[in-house]
Amino acid sequence: MYRVKTMPETWAESLDIAVLLPCYNEAATIGPVVRGFRAALPSARIYVYDNNSTDGTALHAMLAGAIVLRERRQGKGHVVRRMFSDIDADIYIMADGDGTYQPDDAEELVRTLVTERSDMVVGTRRGVHDDAGRQGHALGNRIFNMLYRSIFGPDFTDIFSGYRAFSRRFVKSFPAVSGGFEIETEMSVHASRLKLPVTELELDYGRRPEGSHSKLSTFRDGAKILWMFAMLMKETRPFAFFGQLSALFMAASLGFMAPVLAEYFETGLVSRMPTWVFSMALMMVSFMLFTAALILDSVARARAEQLRIHYMGIEAIGLNDKPAAITIHQAENSTRRKKKAKAA
Repeated sequence: MYRVKTMPETWAESLDIAVLLPCYNEAATIGPVVRGFRAALPSARIYVYDNNSTDGTALHAMLAGAIVLRERRQGKGHVVRRMFSDIDADIYIMADGDGTYQPDDAEELVRTLVTERSDMVVGTRRGVHDDAGRQGHALGNRIFNMLYRSIFGPDFTDIFSGYRAFSRRFVKSFPAVSGGFEIETEMSVHASRLKLPVTELELDYGRRPEGSHSKLSTFRDGAKILWMFAMLMKETRPFAFFGQLSALFMAASLGFMAPVLAEYFETGLVSRMPTWVFSMALMMVSFMLFTAALILDSVARARAEQLRIHYMGIEAIGLNDKPAAITIHQAENSTRRKKKAKAA
């Protein structure tokens, strides 16, 4: 005889869910956000990580019922690294504390993560291009998303979304190198690099409430993102990165070399020896960059294999675990019922 575990009334309550809210000066909004997630996911643990706020964010979060912790290193990336290191759970929900995301959508994120067997579900922002922010930010979002897809692959259409659900496997295999708001881009690249199962779910995105202000600067932060793209491309796609630099130096070398060769074939003389030497130096740099591209590509592949092996070694919610299998089955049934209700 063995004791059969009684399943809770809602399938989500059988999962260990942690809601993670990184915050910096969000006293005007954090209370309603915490209460919203408490209503949406009653069994979840809600953590607010205060990043040196000076407006009483921590107190408002504590009064709303959140577990408040602190990260002294300034920057969202440092906060996310600390959150992922500190918290153990089956499923993680991460959202901003500024009230632009709807806590009611959290259950749908969890359901999608479970039923799709995904490691990350990204809540793509419906309305971000219309009236949820400045036009410069909306244009930048479109440009950077197009650039991301051209470099790293077509997995994502909103790499800057701060509303995401993660599996334990993703969280515990994610290195979290970034220190600032570029952390969402690094998450997307990590998933694309390891070819992890990901899903996008379109969700409503609204304006910040009155009294809450964005910390982003269009041009300064845009430059940071471009630099981040270059560094991530160097680390994850070194053959493309250094190969393009090699081609650039080769083109410059041939450009300087062509008139010198034309003169030599016409007169048999080389009157512009410094130009010839400079063109040969550029060609040598081109060959060195191409050699580096070949070597670093092999290193990057080995690194990706190691990350993948580490990822596979982390326990996941699986069908071999009977309570987990029942939970997944209940979530799938819930999804089917919702689809039928919408169709009706």
